[in-house]
Amino acid sequence: MTDQVRGGRRRRWWSAVAAGGMLAPAVITPPEAGAWLPAVLAALALAVAICAWPIGRISLAQAASGLAALSLAADCVAFGKPGPALLWLPFEGAALLVVLERAVRDVPGPRVGVVGALTGAAAVLLPLRFTLHAPQTGLKESVFAASLAFFPVACATGVGLYLRSLDGRRARAVASARREQRLEVAGDLHDFVAHEVTGIVLEAQAAQLGEGPPAVGAEEQRALLHRIEQAGLRALESMDRTVAALRGADGVDTGEPPPTRSHGLADLHELVARFASMTAAAVALSLEDEVAGALSPEAGDTAYRVVLEALTNVRRHAPRAGRIEVFAGLTADRSVAVSVADTGGVREPERGSGDRPRGGTGLAGLAERAGALGGTLEAGPYGPGWRVRCVLPAIR
Repeated sequence: MTDQVRGGRRRRWWSAVAAGGMLAPAVITPPEAGAWLPAVLAALALAVAICAWPIGRISLAQAASGLAALSLAADCVAFGKPGPALLWLPFEGAALLVVLERAVRDVPGPRVGVVGALTGAAAVLLPLRFTLHAPQTGLKESVFAASLAFFPVACATGVGLYLRSLDGRRARAVASARREQRLEVAGDLHDFVAHEVTGIVLEAQAAQLGEGPPAVGAEEQRALLHRIEQAGLRALESMDRTVAALRGADGVDTGEPPPTRSHGLADLHELVARFASMTAAAVALSLEDEVAGALSPEAGDTAYRVVLEALTNVRRHAPRAGRIEVFAGLTADRSVAVSVADTGGVREPERGSGDRPRGGTGLAGLAERAGALGGTLEAGPYGPGWRVRCVLPAIR
């Protein structure tokens, strides 16, 4: 049994106790005092105010509207001598104020205006149940009593509106956080899974086209299949972490690690070596010693993703590039520059252009991420080929 269910049952139990307490004095009151109707209305009002809604198919809006309609109808009934019946007036009035605050806060959509107006009217006009029917009071006393009741009604409405705004702000913050988390997961999916799948596809295409030696030996076949297997396992691992992150975004504690681990410039050796094993191009990495520890963890992860995206684009759009150079070093103003340049070759549709047939979101997203960190990212022709260059501020 969840805490919410247990809490709902406790509140229903307390509402039953409160309603019983309201009805008990009516049992010993003489019938001519007319105590039963105000006692029943006060008991119903307390039950609606205390219970957790919805109960079955009955929502808070329906319960509040029904209570307000009964209260307004009772205002038209003469109770005879109002003395004993006045005992239940404060309880019903306080309960109506609580119901009004809850309705203004929780009733969704345009119905909140109707339910709030009906409940507020019942609370404001509640004193008229006695002032209109008592022989010693009249219209002047009724207007005065309703004016006095208007102030607590306005306060309850204001509290409900304030809490409703806080709930809305909290809901928007949660939705925004979930959206950002899903966008981050989508970025991880693009950066890591797409990279591995692209490698698998290109390896398979190269094998089908028969590129390389006319006869491929068993050893080369095993190496090819091993590379495809490892890339597939890495893609599956990234997918598992993505699914775990999406479950966590919906409030389910999976106890699993975050979607992807943070990378940095130190991981470029492994990335470049893995890329070099899956391409015929000469791949060179130049990593200056001064950049070690020069970037914050978030900036280092961004730099790694820039290199990953650029190498993936080389596979897609310049598969015949003869040489690829990866560089990471300090600039003149002590920022960290990371670049990936290729020497061209037969090139597919230009990367980053508006008419790219598919994809095209990787560099744009990384440019926004670099800009948020105070850096820049640019991509364009460079000599006979293409270059992606990212500059990020150093932490020292």
